[in-house]
Amino acid sequence: MFNMTYLVRLSFMSAFLFLLSACSKDDEQGPPNNENSGIQVQSSGNFGNVLTDKDGRTLYFFSLDANGSSACIDGCEAIWPVYYSAEASSDTEINQEDIDVITRADGSKQSTYKGWPLYYYASDEKAGDIKGDGVNSIWFVAKPDYVLMVVNNQLIGADGNHYKEDLSIGDGVTQYFTDNEGRTLYSFAPDKFNKNTFTKEDFSNDAIWPIYQTAVGPLPSIINKDLVASINVFGKTQLTYQGWPLYYFGQDMKRGDNKGVSFPQPRIWPIVNLNTAVAPAN
Repeated sequence: MFNMTYLVRLSFMSAFLFLLSACSKDDEQGPPNNENSGIQVQSSGNFGNVLTDKDGRTLYFFSLDANGSSACIDGCEAIWPVYYSAEASSDTEINQEDIDVITRADGSKQSTYKGWPLYYYASDEKAGDIKGDGVNSIWFVAKPDYVLMVVNNQLIGADGNHYKEDLSIGDGVTQYFTDNEGRTLYSFAPDKFNKNTFTKEDFSNDAIWPIYQTAVGPLPSIINKDLVASINVFGKTQLTYQGWPLYYFGQDMKRGDNKGVSFPQPRIWPIVNLNTAVAPAN
């Protein structure tokens, strides 16, 4: 269980100490094109494709931004400066519809990608630096194509109750996985290892618990890629984690929703995170 205020403070203090130490971490990334505008995709030797500004400076996602607004406040932005650009991206690999702008609590603007507010890291001294990935397990280098993302958020069921990570009633920030647009992902308790036991062959119940249709792809650095796979479900590809097929909940209508944790009752459709045990073989 995570305390959100503690996480923000921890992020600020840890990053501040890191900044003082001025530790360097080299990364190979192509030089920026001076004619670039807006968000760019750059290739990094260690991280694959990452998002940068027009000058090649690395951008980041914050896992506490589950609902699409920025939780980096109260001095946090001194270490994680906000990225904002009114320019359209000149990069043909970027879908302009994935870029938007939010208004922060202080009235300033911030650019978003697929709903994730974007930030710099103050310890990145030059274009190509990626020193902020994985800080406190809540900051991740921004990528255009994560198949899973990590968020920290309060669980609020369809019944309106607040839930803790163990799905007992109560307040507490829980870390869990979403897709790359922040939609919560769930497992189904009766499923077996790499075996979907819920979805009907004609997909007549898919609107209730849609399968997460995607192949294995880029992951945040704290997720072990060996635990992620995909299965074939009546001709469609479904992503799995620890052998658990992954689903959406049809009633989750917006970013940050995790109503499925209580439907039809808690522990039938739990969230999935780093603490999720391997699915049973039979």
